[in-house]
Amino acid sequence: MNAVANLPDDIDALKAIILAQQEQNARLEALVAAFKQAMFGRKSEKIDPDQFELALEDIETAIAQVEAEGEANPLVTPTQTATPRKANRGSLPRHLPRIEEVIEPESTLCDCGCERHVIGEDESERLDIVPAQFRVIVTRRPKYACRSCEGGIVQTPAPAHLIPGGMPTEATVAHVIVSKYADHLPLYRQAQIYSRQGIDLDRSTLAAWVGRAAFELTPVYEALLANLKRSSKLFMDETTAPVLDPGRRKTKTGYFWALARDDRPWGGDDPPGVAFTYAPGRSGQYAEDILDGFSGALQVDGYAGYNRLLKRPAQDVELAYCWAHARRKLHEVAQTGTTPIADEGLKQIANLYRIEKESRGQNPEARLAARQERSKPIIDDFETWLTTHRARVSAKSPLGEALKYIAKYWDGLTLFLTDGRIEIDNNAVERTIRPIALNRKNALFAGHDAGAQNWAMLATLIETCKLNAIDPHAWMSNTLTAIVNGHKQSRIGELLPWNYDQAV
Repeated sequence: MNAVANLPDDIDALKAIILAQQEQNARLEALVAAFKQAMFGRKSEKIDPDQFELALEDIETAIAQVEAEGEANPLVTPTQTATPRKANRGSLPRHLPRIEEVIEPESTLCDCGCERHVIGEDESERLDIVPAQFRVIVTRRPKYACRSCEGGIVQTPAPAHLIPGGMPTEATVAHVIVSKYADHLPLYRQAQIYSRQGIDLDRSTLAAWVGRAAFELTPVYEALLANLKRSSKLFMDETTAPVLDPGRRKTKTGYFWALARDDRPWGGDDPPGVAFTYAPGRSGQYAEDILDGFSGALQVDGYAGYNRLLKRPAQDVELAYCWAHARRKLHEVAQTGTTPIADEGLKQIANLYRIEKESRGQNPEARLAARQERSKPIIDDFETWLTTHRARVSAKSPLGEALKYIAKYWDGLTLFLTDGRIEIDNNAVERTIRPIALNRKNALFAGHDAGAQNWAMLATLIETCKLNAIDPHAWMSNTLTAIVNGHKQSRIGELLPWNYDQAV
């Protein structure tokens, strides 16, 4: 009755409520269907038990995120799951150390002028994790009442928690996330580690914690991505992200697109950062969508999908290509035997890298001057060498293919001669992708598209912490605490990793 009484009388407002509810229900139904297919598919379709656990945890995390989003949306009625999730209350082992904190009221003085006395207290226990150490935070909230009058009872309200009514502290949830996405430890393996300490937590419980945190951290991720796109010089690359088709043995291939900034080689003021975005394919349309609002120089490899960016009406993107990829083509040829032409090309590229190494850390003007004075003559000689040998070598031979590749991207390969901020290669973003590859090696695939995007988002925050020499666990623990305590959306920029402060 109360829910009905709170409904607005305006028809348009009622329509908005219905549409919001339908959207959330549709997302949940799709995720639940995928979960049931994975759980109850034909036995012949079941996969290795360990990988099956990975699939379920991604779907469960995505469900928890959608439910958290619904709870935060005033237009949506909170969804009740068919089977209430176990709260694990009362199961914290007694041998774990207890850190007690007592939250006292600001004043225990009654309105009548007498001092109130303790008549009882509420006590709660939450699991807290300090790396390599388990402990229990015991929070006591004494109740005070006046013996001289009936002036009421005074008690400090219970503090806000990331998991309402749950046992984990924000530091515990941060530990689970960092273990999964930075240390490449799947949730079901973490649950096995906890059980050795007598802490029985289901994988699904850990997934629910991660899903809730993913929802709360989404604004930080979006602010980080927006911050990167305001730069005028970025790197971009992509890597495969196998995603399980629930209930089937095979996977489909999605992609993590990495957008990175690293101005340290030329002393730029903007801090380094990387943002990963999951997409179900490798079409250049995805790159164009991700880069909506960006203008400037974009450092990429030779993937043709990026050419869409050059067709923008505003013509506001320049593509700078990667000499490391050009070198790789010649190196592959040189590995086959006696190849004096390829060896000569590699020698000239090595000279370019030597100059870059010596000018690293200088300002853009100094780097540009060094390139014009020392690198440009090498590039001019290389262009002559390239034209000469392309005319002599079969275009279909391995060497001919390598030379063709370099010629095709020549304008972008030489763009670093005109801008001291542009790097000679795309290695800065490729380094940020390596942890994704390590996690992929351990997990083999993501359990669901929504799980893959959560992976991309949380990896973004963790890897950006690493780029800024910040402990990911400390940042995430403090950031989740700040969000739970009501950090204002208008000041979301203060929570970005490079703005991290122990006092946040």
